[in-house]
Amino acid sequence: MTSTQTPAAPRTYRVRTYGCQMNVHDSERLSGLLEEAGYAAAGEGDEPDVVVLNTCAVRENADNKLYGNLGQLRPVKAGHPGMQIAVGGCLAQKDRASIVSRAPWVDVVFGTHNVGSLPALLDRARHNEEAQVEIVEALEVFPSSLPAKRDSAYSGWVSISVGCNNTCTFCIVPALRGTEVDRRPGDVLAEVEALVAQGVLEVTLLGQNVNAYGTGMGERGAFADLLRATGAVEGLERVRFTSPHPRDFTDDVIAAMAETPAVCHQLHMPLQSGSDDVLRRMRRSYRRDRYLGIIERVRDAMPDAAITTDVIVGFPGETEQDFQDTLDVVAAARFSSAFTFQYSKRPGTPAAEMDGQLPKEVVQERYMRLTGLQEEISWAGNRALVGRTVELLVASGEGSKDADRGRLSGRARDGRLVHFVAPPAGGVRPGDVVETVVTEGKPHFLIADGPLLSHRRTRAGDAAESGVRPTTPGVSLGMPVVGRPAPLPAAAGCAL
Repeated sequence: MTSTQTPAAPRTYRVRTYGCQMNVHDSERLSGLLEEAGYAAAGEGDEPDVVVLNTCAVRENADNKLYGNLGQLRPVKAGHPGMQIAVGGCLAQKDRASIVSRAPWVDVVFGTHNVGSLPALLDRARHNEEAQVEIVEALEVFPSSLPAKRDSAYSGWVSISVGCNNTCTFCIVPALRGTEVDRRPGDVLAEVEALVAQGVLEVTLLGQNVNAYGTGMGERGAFADLLRATGAVEGLERVRFTSPHPRDFTDDVIAAMAETPAVCHQLHMPLQSGSDDVLRRMRRSYRRDRYLGIIERVRDAMPDAAITTDVIVGFPGETEQDFQDTLDVVAAARFSSAFTFQYSKRPGTPAAEMDGQLPKEVVQERYMRLTGLQEEISWAGNRALVGRTVELLVASGEGSKDADRGRLSGRARDGRLVHFVAPPAGGVRPGDVVETVVTEGKPHFLIADGPLLSHRRTRAGDAAESGVRPTTPGVSLGMPVVGRPAPLPAAAGCAL
């Protein structure tokens, strides 16, 4: 290169994420891999050279959303020579080469087990001038060992396992992510320590069924031990986890939550139904009394715990009495909030072939009754918090509608969203920690309109103020997984 030549601009990328927290975690790895390979994030409003769609196969209309987005990208690609489109995630694992058959302008299809292959597949597709489809059947490298470009300077996702050994009849996740494979505890802690060294204050331990962690190692108490060890990492202030399965939820986990100061008193534990008959057809392997017993023991140990859940309305064969049983459990459990879903068929799941599929209008009517009850419960619970002092980790991208009122947003230790008033010249930044008093409770959030009691500036706040998205190099490049991957089931379910 002569002195008059300028280096070529790097190819740019944008990752679009659909679905669960595991997909968000994987998307951060995809961004980190692309940046390590020399790509740069596309600017706001710019057309990227590479678009990556990280898909979900669980959410309703997942197929329609994917092919709708691909249809919109087709003319964009035609007007942008050299542009590439890659499709990954659960829907790619399920549909495989049929994606290229339906959308021949796609350049790369990769699965849930080979996230790390994306840069090489993009290079190969460009070189060969033809689509590359690579789907492997078992995990090659644990995703958390890959480099990451994180969305947040103050919080991070840490995957402790992938896959699921449950066989819920409404879910296809194990068929797409495989049976459960656990990461070694030392590797999990090494990643947590690396995040804390960058200023991260909060981590969320991820798995399809986190409290089954350790079964592949023959250690039933491994998850409780991991919670305690993670909470002991110096400089880490908050530990969360998602999602546990009621079948595997044990008292040692409750004790670890109650006795480890860094572990937040927040629990998201899917219920799915309050009817024992429906739970049996869902193949959920617990019953309502066991579920409510766990809730009672959690609240005995941590009276301030915020408990959230997932509920499916209108599962095949659900009677009015079954639905009333669900309403009764929701009323008894007093969830702080709930993710509620209307059942719809998922191709490849046993439930899709069951008798007793309910009319849409019946499901909708029950759904409205459930959400109405839960909103009353959530609102009453939030109103009861008025006057309470809360510690908030200031968040970014939440509650922006209140900016004109001088409000920012933060998450309390129990996970509740709080919109609070910050001094105009106070310099409160995402990643900082403040204390304030709740002045009003709304159904879905809290308001704190009084003066701040304290404000602590943090290294995470410094990083957020710089505007640079944090990057984390890959860790744990040795043997990445524990246990021997088993053959994929024909159709199975998800702990979520």
